[in-house]
Amino acid sequence: MIGLLLIFFLLTSIMLFWSIFKVLFLSENKVQDRVQHYLSMNEEKVKKSKVEVPRFAHLQIAIQKIQKRFLTREKNNKLETRLAQAGLPLKPEEYLLFQWIITAFASGFFFLITGEWFFIPIGGTLGFFLPKWYLRKKQRERVSKFNEGLADMITTIVGSLRAGFSFPQALKSVAEEASSPIKEEMEYVLKEMQFGKSLENALNDLKERMPSEDLDLMIQAILIQRQVGGNLATVLDKIVETIRDRTKIQRQISTLTAQGRLSGYVIALLPVILGFVLYLIQPKYIGTLFHSPIGIAMLVAGFISGMIGFIMIKKITTIEV
Repeated sequence: MIGLLLIFFLLTSIMLFWSIFKVLFLSENKVQDRVQHYLSMNEEKVKKSKVEVPRFAHLQIAIQKIQKRFLTREKNNKLETRLAQAGLPLKPEEYLLFQWIITAFASGFFFLITGEWFFIPIGGTLGFFLPKWYLRKKQRERVSKFNEGLADMITTIVGSLRAGFSFPQALKSVAEEASSPIKEEMEYVLKEMQFGKSLENALNDLKERMPSEDLDLMIQAILIQRQVGGNLATVLDKIVETIRDRTKIQRQISTLTAQGRLSGYVIALLPVILGFVLYLIQPKYIGTLFHSPIGIAMLVAGFISGMIGFIMIKKITTIEV
């Protein structure tokens, strides 16, 4: 019976999320489809659309009020930058909507499994931080993938410069030959330059979207060369050698500290997973911890101790190059 309730709850949540997402956002994402729709409408459809406009207008006003209440300009800009760094095709308001739905779903899911009201805030907390964790994970993966291809990108720029191309033409050759995410970022830089933005501002915007020390080193060398002159190809050659050496050392460190990092994850996750499994197998056996003051104090002490151990191991195994 519980399994059927979980399946029904999951399907209902997915349908509700998709319907809200489609009504609020997907209906206005594709400008070309909307223009084609209005061009192909006859007079009857025009009259019908005039009747439906006020309802959608009120809906859009309500959405704008929600955005103004929960998203200030500063928060909106920061969230837009983080979504761009992660490469997720979402707007800030879409991300917030997704986060709220995941929070509600996780709260209900934990309550259906355990039947205890105590697990509702725990599930809501996990659901609230799950989109943030996924966003950070996508950011790290995209930046890491960008750094892996950065040396080859600079090598392509150096070859283009020595062949007589200008720097924008070298960036265009990179956009044509490179793979994601370098391809998308170079195309975006070229589009900004075509729309009138200077090369310096376009490269600084690239540095904000890709917080990479190696990329910062390359951009600083390019900007200095444009101010004082010099052979840019030779400077970039030296930067490529530095990047390759740093990448080699970072991989060696990652290999040597893999066991320590795994120990940190075990220390942090094993008590939580073991306690949850024991609660599912024998609720009365471990339920005393959640009803007795001494048990609650032991849970708090165990959580704090586990977090301290995890943080200490993470600090030890994190070596900057």
